[in-house]
Amino acid sequence: MDAIVKMLEKHQPFFEKISRNIYLQAIKDGFLGCMPIVLTSSIFLLIATLPGVVGITLPQPLIDWCNKLYNFTMGVMGIMVAGTTAKNFTASMNRRMPAGKVLNDGSTMVAAQCGMLLLAVTQFTTKFDGSELSVFDCTSMGTRGLFSAYIAAFITVWVYKFCVSRDLTIKLPKEVPGAIAQNFRDIIPFGGAVIICGIIDVVVRNLMGVPFSELLIKLLSPLFTAAETYPGLILIQAATAFFWFIGVHGPSIVQPGIDPIRLANQAENLQVLLAGGHPAHSLTFNMSLVGEFGGTGATFIVPLLLILFMKSKQLKAVGKASIVPVAFAVNEPLLFGAPMILNPYMLIPFVAAGCVNVSVAKFFIDNVGMNGFSFVVPWATPAPIGIFITTNFQLIALVFVAIIILLDALIYLPFLKAYDKLLCDQEAERAAELGLESDGAAAIAANTPAPAIEQTASVADQPEPAAPAPAKKGVDGLKVLVLCAGAGTSAMLANAIKEGAAQTGENIVSSAGAYGQHTAIMNQYDVIVLAPQVRSYYNDMKADTDRLGIKLLAPRGKEYIDLTRDPAGAIKWLRENLD
Repeated sequence: MDAIVKMLEKHQPFFEKISRNIYLQAIKDGFLGCMPIVLTSSIFLLIATLPGVVGITLPQPLIDWCNKLYNFTMGVMGIMVAGTTAKNFTASMNRRMPAGKVLNDGSTMVAAQCGMLLLAVTQFTTKFDGSELSVFDCTSMGTRGLFSAYIAAFITVWVYKFCVSRDLTIKLPKEVPGAIAQNFRDIIPFGGAVIICGIIDVVVRNLMGVPFSELLIKLLSPLFTAAETYPGLILIQAATAFFWFIGVHGPSIVQPGIDPIRLANQAENLQVLLAGGHPAHSLTFNMSLVGEFGGTGATFIVPLLLILFMKSKQLKAVGKASIVPVAFAVNEPLLFGAPMILNPYMLIPFVAAGCVNVSVAKFFIDNVGMNGFSFVVPWATPAPIGIFITTNFQLIALVFVAIIILLDALIYLPFLKAYDKLLCDQEAERAAELGLESDGAAAIAANTPAPAIEQTASVADQPEPAAPAPAKKGVDGLKVLVLCAGAGTSAMLANAIKEGAAQTGENIVSSAGAYGQHTAIMNQYDVIVLAPQVRSYYNDMKADTDRLGIKLLAPRGKEYIDLTRDPAGAIKWLRENLD
């Protein structure tokens, strides 16, 4: 068992390097910034379509209005993602710029959106009521144009970096107001980025007869086809779980590359569903509800198994503490509390459960008549409810949910029992050493260090700087921002800090956020706390917090989870780290 852990730890720096890749970060954070578009547009779509499922007929003007809101939000998703990706890529690039050289993220954002339109959208003229109109083909403005959005964003930022690094800008006298001077400085890089995208568009259209966005889809279609097979779905899910198992946030690495096709497939499923057909795509955005049923590792049933079948006091306590968060896909209390991460007992079920789930889902879609996922629901929707909704309320979906719950339980139970025996033996040994009865083992387990295997759960550790950044002393008036991947885990600690402040009478404000969406607000806080799942970004974040004089803290896995359960302890921990 120790050999497995050592082998995984040996390769962990390589996987962490992948997770910190600035291109992947920009794609992930750019897409995350546009999630309100996905979720809000889906609400209007549900209003327009779901009443018909139960025989309710809405007024046609209301349906048309909801569809318009959907088309004018989700329909321009690609344009918006081009801007947010460029903005986040600019932030990463600015950390690597020479002193005194800064890229204007507002300008790169707009330039990337213009470049995306050139790469993805076709303009033509048509006759309407006797007049000639110029028309945009909107097909690739939405999710179909995401690849063009990413390419436009990266081209734009690199052009800006080239120009700004070499002072290829228009300089005005120092008497000119800064805002106006900045606009002139951006003219050359803005024009260069747009011209390059325009040239690419002309070349591709003349050589291939299709816009750039369609070229990428054609070239990558074999890959997309392969990804929607059983081996493809299993590989995607196995990679996601494996990366998380070694302590690197798996979805951040795997999903950015497949999000365009997942969203496009889900949009096609929706069109087929509305036309009365059978949505057949299985590689969709909300397939994560299945592969990550209760969170990465398909851990939905695990807390209940810990409560009902385990004898170890530690595992029973973890089960009780994690059962509610895991129901809403926040499974960090389980991952770091059991622990699951870097626990060789858990490697096989952690990877296998999600793979089995997606395989069963594809079988149900292809052979049993279950709809492929068509509607988008928030990631924190309890998985059984989300699956039922996004399959258009099919009863067969409930049968499917029951089957994968049973299968996941059967996969996990033998490995949990083996690990439970190890913990029970360790608890008994500690009780015997202290001359206590076995009934006292619970108190010992709660007040002694975790077993050796648990110590390996502290992953993605980053070196602390020799000289800490200037920071606020004391906790009075403290403003704390907690960051994780999706603002779920961070909310647990932020809420604990709020509760602890109320208990101790401290004047502390705490907020939760998602890493990647913090850049515009981080200067409003005195302390930023990184949850374990984003700890691999410590060095990048440290460069920003040092510049702003913000204290950066990054508690390890179990330590973080313990703080979420101890409000007063969270305040004490803050006070100790500020002294």
